[in-house]
Amino acid sequence: MTDAAAQGVHRARYRRILSFAGREFLKIWWFELVLPRFGMSRIAERTRGQRMQTFARRFHVLAVELGGLMIKVGQFMSSRLDVLPPEITKELEGLQDEVPPVPTPAIRALAEAELGIPLERAYAWFDETPLAAASLGQVHRARLSALDAADTGLEDVVVKVQRPGIDEIVAVDLAALRRVARWLTRVRIVADRVDAPALVEEFAATSLEEIDYLHEAASAERFRENFADDTRVDTPEIVWERSTRRVLTLSDVTAIKINDTEALRAAGIDPSEVAAVFAEVMFDQVFTHSFVHADPHPGNIFVTPAPSIDGEPGPGFRLTFIDFGMMAEIPASLRDGLRTLLIAVAGRDSRGLVAAAQEIGVLLPSADTAELERALTALFARFGGMGFAELSKVDPREFRDFAEEFGDMVRSLPLQLPENMLLLIRAVSLTSGMCSGLDPAFNVWDAAEPYASRLLRDESGNIVQAFASQAMGTMATTWSLPGRIDKIITRIDDGNVSFDTSRLERRLDRLEGIARRIASGVLFAALLIGGALLVPSVAPLGITLLCVSVLPLLHSLFAGVGRRGPR
Repeated sequence: MTDAAAQGVHRARYRRILSFAGREFLKIWWFELVLPRFGMSRIAERTRGQRMQTFARRFHVLAVELGGLMIKVGQFMSSRLDVLPPEITKELEGLQDEVPPVPTPAIRALAEAELGIPLERAYAWFDETPLAAASLGQVHRARLSALDAADTGLEDVVVKVQRPGIDEIVAVDLAALRRVARWLTRVRIVADRVDAPALVEEFAATSLEEIDYLHEAASAERFRENFADDTRVDTPEIVWERSTRRVLTLSDVTAIKINDTEALRAAGIDPSEVAAVFAEVMFDQVFTHSFVHADPHPGNIFVTPAPSIDGEPGPGFRLTFIDFGMMAEIPASLRDGLRTLLIAVAGRDSRGLVAAAQEIGVLLPSADTAELERALTALFARFGGMGFAELSKVDPREFRDFAEEFGDMVRSLPLQLPENMLLLIRAVSLTSGMCSGLDPAFNVWDAAEPYASRLLRDESGNIVQAFASQAMGTMATTWSLPGRIDKIITRIDDGNVSFDTSRLERRLDRLEGIARRIASGVLFAALLIGGALLVPSVAPLGITLLCVSVLPLLHSLFAGVGRRGPR
């Protein structure tokens, strides 16, 4: 294809994306803004489900025909079960795997150009039939040459090859998405809540990293190091000698797809146990390593039956992650906010949840949160702790009543989606959907509880240390107060001041007694709170502190009783 022809194709692609977006914006404007102003809201509500389904089908067709980043956009939309209606998410689920493959001759030509040698020399065998086709690349099985196998200790590998011309396609798609984002800034209901241009730029940065296979290889090795001592997790090894920016060769780790429940049961593996371990591993990525696999769809995770070790039964299975092109880095500020959020959810603490939302940046600090706290309290009281299976049995009218009561309030809040939350939300959405598919009774609260308990213990330890430090400082001040007062009196007595201090001394004696009782009260409070916080985790020490706290309490209450002198 000549340069002029390629430019013409790219211009047509750009116009087609904008044309699709423009038509959909017009429909939304007409049904959701114009008709309600003329008292025809019922028409919009009655047709909304069908319109959403039609939109999803048309976008599905567009994404499959165009490929490129449109597939990625559709995959992201299919994972947003939290904000998008099921008419959209269900229709776009197939985009996780439904991508037409590139003809092998084109793949072969690109791989040979990248590696600088014919494939017959690079590999002892290269499968012409693709193992998997993705939106940005394609995977083929291969076997290393005898020399490379001796150097690496590997034989069977998979070769990931970038789709020809994908750089230009990504550039065109990003230009179209940036244009659509500028349109969204003119829609007030969207602009007040989401910085669409910033989200597109984050999506652009992620996409450009994803088409750099050397970046993916580095991420894979970092992920592998994070779980090096964890028997639950495995990752492929990178064959650096046969890897470039557009070609990635790695060990073949294909096994049972994580959502293939029949194959799991045939291998003696309980899908519900897989769901529990998968949730634990994803929580570890967020709160322990701050480096999260942001694309954990079924095609990127295998379940590998674990062999026995020295005759002893192994852990049963390992979760093998692949495709590290889309990773989420969790900064310290966001991680701290997520910890606060998890502790608040586990404790059904509506005020703490609001504070966490403000800390993360989802809810602006200027928001009036009184009504939101009341709504969350009602939500926790009715639905808190329920799994998806239990929620599915709740009368839909309850959800409708709740939405009617608090919907307007929530929509009026100054909500926004921080830039660094995009990939994390995708990871959480996919994880939640995957676990529910493996185990209909899966309860995210049960999965989060161990982490919430651990974080709460850590937080309690910090609170005890801070309180103890403050209490000791206060005690030191109050305990030294009588001595400092005595020094002042001595200086007065040694001077030439001629006035009677006997009444002052008596009052200062009383003040000294009060100060010591205050110090005892502070010590009692410190021991009592510290003991109460330590009882769940370190019971012997906690009980000891509770018992010892009785002594300063008695001193605070009864010191000086019956010793009343003249005033």
